[in-house]
Amino acid sequence: MSAPTADPAAKPGRSFPKPVFTDAEAGALEFPSSTSRSYNYFKPAKLRATTYEDVTFDVQPDPARHLSQGWIYGFGDGPGGYPQEWTALKSSDWHRFRDPNEEWEQTIYRNNANVVRQIQQNLDNAKLADAYASWSPAWATFIERDLGAWMHAEHGLGLHVFTAAQRSAPTNMINNAVAVNSAHKLRFAQDLALYNLDLSESISGFDGSAHRAVWHTDPVWQGVRRNVEMLTAAGDWAEALFATNIVFEQLVGVLFRSHLIMQISARNGDYVTPALVGSGENDYNRDLGYTRALFSLLTRDETHGTDNRVVLAGWLAKWVPLSVTAARQLQPIWSHPQERTIPFVQSFEAAKEGLRSALADLDIDQPEELNR
Repeated sequence: MSAPTADPAAKPGRSFPKPVFTDAEAGALEFPSSTSRSYNYFKPAKLRATTYEDVTFDVQPDPARHLSQGWIYGFGDGPGGYPQEWTALKSSDWHRFRDPNEEWEQTIYRNNANVVRQIQQNLDNAKLADAYASWSPAWATFIERDLGAWMHAEHGLGLHVFTAAQRSAPTNMINNAVAVNSAHKLRFAQDLALYNLDLSESISGFDGSAHRAVWHTDPVWQGVRRNVEMLTAAGDWAEALFATNIVFEQLVGVLFRSHLIMQISARNGDYVTPALVGSGENDYNRDLGYTRALFSLLTRDETHGTDNRVVLAGWLAKWVPLSVTAARQLQPIWSHPQERTIPFVQSFEAAKEGLRSALADLDIDQPEELNR
């Protein structure tokens, strides 16, 4: 059989470049989910990543993890991105932090909307029931002066401590939790301001502007004011967070909100104020949760834990005496309401026990000032 002859009408064959697979650096790296059908670039805290982790983790890239070329932006004085030197504390891995509340944009809007809605319902019901008619003049004066003054503390912490600190931490996970903390404080301060306006319209003779003079000049409140203003001047973001949520809030905030307002309101015929103040106390309990989780990681860090505990002990020595003084200067307001349930000494001891519990959870020795 003869060989087939080529078809003169056939087109000449074409050559195509063959793909060449190279061991590129990015493609050769192994990630936590390299063998998984669902890709992820971080290690979830549990078997599967939560929505909170998916929308929060590594939103701000870090040269230590992804930006091999370094920070893509910087500041005029040199440092770029989120310098770890903005706090005296150190961590082997700042990215290990997870907010136990799992707060992100959607949750903060939803949770705060629910709180505002509930508070507004309580205020509307109080007006319909003429609930303020049973208030004694002494209790109305206590609310206009002392609860009104506390509004300034909440606003100052929210705007000038947490809003400032929420940009400074080295990971988006930490900054996100601090930003939520700021929103809590600002919303609660606004709640107190709107409550003040409601009472000005509902109670004859209620002075809705008295709180400003109390905050600025009343000797009873000057320790709290000085403490808050010094917190706003703290340059180390972790120090500001620790001194506020661990020290000031336990010794002064919880003392005033929980061990005074929440204890004596009912005795004075007031069921509206504790519902309002209770929302602020619930906010703080959530904020204390992420704060304890963060500082627990730092005090138990395998490499830096011992040094971190020394730094925190120094911060305690600085801030505890200031907050103890502020708390003790508030003692006279325990006698302002007509009906009282517990003395200041008992309230203050309960507040100090809360701080002792927080410090024990962080493996930090309590300062001597708590035993005096």
